[in-house]
Amino acid sequence: MSADGKRVFTLGHSPDPDDAFMFYAMAEHKIDLRGYEFEHRLEDIQTLNERAMRAELDISAISIHAYAYVSDRYALLSCGASMGDGYGPMLVATDADAPTAASPNELREWLRGRLIAVPGKMTSAYLALQLYLGEFEYVVVPFDQIFDAVKSGRAAVGLIIHEGQLTYASAGFRKLLDLGEWWKSRTSLPLPLGGNVLRKGLAPEVQRDLSQIIRQSIDYGLANREAAVRHSLPYARDMDAALAGEFIGMYVNDYTRDYGESGRQAIREFLREGSERGYLPRTPELEFVA
Repeated sequence: MSADGKRVFTLGHSPDPDDAFMFYAMAEHKIDLRGYEFEHRLEDIQTLNERAMRAELDISAISIHAYAYVSDRYALLSCGASMGDGYGPMLVATDADAPTAASPNELREWLRGRLIAVPGKMTSAYLALQLYLGEFEYVVVPFDQIFDAVKSGRAAVGLIIHEGQLTYASAGFRKLLDLGEWWKSRTSLPLPLGGNVLRKGLAPEVQRDLSQIIRQSIDYGLANREAAVRHSLPYARDMDAALAGEFIGMYVNDYTRDYGESGRQAIREFLREGSERGYLPRTPELEFVA
C-alpha cells in the first residue's frame, strides 16, 4: 500500500521505446488508474525473465520463451505482445567470409563452426535460434553490447534484438538471417517474442482491472502517437525520432492490443516445437487474462 492507502503493483518492463510507448499513459497518468498505483521497474529483458523465475514482480514484460518456465505462477495478459510478423531477431556478422547468398544448409554449417553472441538464454531470440540451428557454440552478452562483442572478435556472429534490427547496417554489419522471416516462411505465423504476465495469485477482479488498464494505456499511445513517441525518445538508443517511430510501429500494433487467434497459435506452435525438440521442460498450458 502507498501512503494514501492505494494498492501499489510492481510493473517490470524494458527501457526500450516500444515498452515506453505502451506504458506512457500509465506513467504520465493520462488514463484512469482506478485507484491503483504502479512502481515501474525498468530492466533488460533477460533480468526481467530471471525475476519472473523468482516471482518477484506483480506484472512484468517477459520473453515468450521464459513463459514456459513460469506458467504455474503467471498468466499472460491478452495485450502487450511483441510479435515479429515476418521480421525479428537477426544474425549479423562483419566477417568477409560470411556467406551472402548461401543455401539454408550452407548457412547452418557455417554458423555451427563459429561462436555466436546471444542476448540471454531465456530470450525468445535464443529459442528461435535453437529451432533454426540446433546445437551451436555461444557466449551470453548483454543485448546492447553484442555489436561490440562481434567487432572486437570476442564472437564471430551476433544475435541482435531491439533497435539493432534497424541500426545494424549503419553500425557496419551484414545480415545473415532474419529469424522472424525464417519462422514466417515455415509456419505462416508471426514470431512470438515478448508478452506481459500477471501474477496468478491476484484476485480475478484485480486481474481484469489491471489488464484493462494496460490495454487502455496501449490504446492511448496509439491514439496519441506523436506524444507517446516523444515520451519514448529517451529510451531510443542510437535512434532519431523517425527511426524510433519505425521501431515502435514494428512492435506496438494490432497484436499488441490483443494477440488474436493467430498470435495465440504462434505461441502454442513456438513453445510446442521447443518442447518437442528438447529445448523446454514442457509445453505450458496457455492462460490469458482478458
